[in-house]
Amino acid sequence: MKASTISMLKKELATLPNSDVIDICMRLVKFKKENKELLSYLLFDGNNEPEYIRSIKEEIDRQFSEINKSQLYFAKKSIRKILKITTKYIRYSGHKQTEVELLIHFCTKLKHSGISIKSSNSLSNLYVNQVRKIHLAIGALHEDLQHDYMEEIAGLQL
Repeated sequence: MKASTISMLKKELATLPNSDVIDICMRLVKFKKENKELLSYLLFDGNNEPEYIRSIKEEIDRQFSEINKSQLYFAKKSIRKILKITTKYIRYSGHKQTEVELLIHFCTKLKHSGISIKSSNSLSNLYVNQVRKIHLAIGALHEDLQHDYMEEIAGLQL
């Protein structure tokens, strides 16, 4: 079975009564945890972006505090997991400013975590790629915000 295009789905949803749309949404939510998380963001967190960012930063802080630093292998595995979760929350939001703030927070926590980033090529590459993503996202923001964030990320260079 081939999936329909987004525009076709949008047109079809527009023709359905509200109760049918709610039923369809509820069925989607049952299939994947990510669908439920996205719907939760859209319904409860989407209208208060600063609070959403604050809660994600707290989650990042909590996860960094739980990293097993006894072996670099476990630390790398945990860091990749934290980044994957952070990226998922960034996708839910879709705002460049949210992306910048969360990635800056992630990189700052990683840099100050006590884990030697330079001793591992994979960690070093991961860190450099995130800083690159921050620069790209900053380029899409208003000039005043660009200036503020550029000052903030000046300290992120290895």
